[in-house]
Amino acid sequence: MGNERVSVLFFLLLIPLPIVLGWGKEGHYAICKITQEYLSEDALFAVKQLLPPSAEGDLAAVCSWADEVRHNYRYRWSSALHYVDTPDFMCNYEYCRDCHDSSGHKHRCVTGAIYNYTMQLKSADAGTLSELNYNLTEALMFLSHFVGDVHQPLHVGFVGDLGGNSIIVRWYWRKTNLHHVGVQNRGLDLFVIIPLPVNYAVNGLNSVILILVLVQVWDDMIIQSALKTFYGSDLSIMIQAIQRNITDNWSSDVSIWEHCAHNYTACPYQYASESISLACKFAYRNATPGSTLEDDYFLSRLPIVEKRLAQGAVRLAAILNRIFTSKSRIAQA
Repeated sequence: MGNERVSVLFFLLLIPLPIVLGWGKEGHYAICKITQEYLSEDALFAVKQLLPPSAEGDLAAVCSWADEVRHNYRYRWSSALHYVDTPDFMCNYEYCRDCHDSSGHKHRCVTGAIYNYTMQLKSADAGTLSELNYNLTEALMFLSHFVGDVHQPLHVGFVGDLGGNSIIVRWYWRKTNLHHVGVQNRGLDLFVIIPLPVNYAVNGLNSVILILVLVQVWDDMIIQSALKTFYGSDLSIMIQAIQRNITDNWSSDVSIWEHCAHNYTACPYQYASESISLACKFAYRNATPGSTLEDDYFLSRLPIVEKRLAQGAVRLAAILNRIFTSKSRIAQA
């Protein structure tokens, strides 16, 4: 290795893995922040009316609420609603075949949840909004989160590996000043050995290798790596870059992203079908168990992640606009 010196010190932790549910906080925050910029006047008014006071009118402030409440016994039932598993290697999604929880209960998956909370918001009689505020508030927060989740490719992954939760990979991290990195799964009795930051010298650059489950790479690490590498660790700058792509590079695609066949309010079938296709082409490819995912994986997958964040935001805005623009009673309640 010439003058290169590699010195590795492993600190091993054996920890139980909690639930992996969707993009990390940064991803969900970005989706909802962009969404709010694309809401119609009526939809924006209705959303602000339904948000809890703690949000101070900012949808992004509660976009990770559905992940946070999973720790509360009152919401444990919602764990199955953050993803949908598909048959291994088929690379397609079918609602009737795939949308069920681990006990086989139908309609309990992320696409079923999107249908459900869309219909709750659409069918609410807002004659007395104050009486419905609690339920409609939860419906809004669940919907906003689950539209984000279904755009994460591995949340429509293979049933055999639990959407990437059982594929352990090594992630090459360029910096030693790590954020909190949560390695999670769906609350099963699984354990993983995780090295705390393992510092070594490669061409004079401090780096670390993290052992993670593959879904965590897509939930968190690609976004966190992008923030550090390209955006000065500033999420607002990353959000602005995605917004510029929406208005410039992807402007001709926006109407296609927004469109739902048959005038449906939401079309999670389309979103999920895209995600499993992307999971097969990008997430699973070259990410076999035990492999090390380095710059080539990160740099080729980052554009996919950023476009999925953009699509999730545009589509969530379109759904909320379709729900609330015609709901003048809700907007004016």
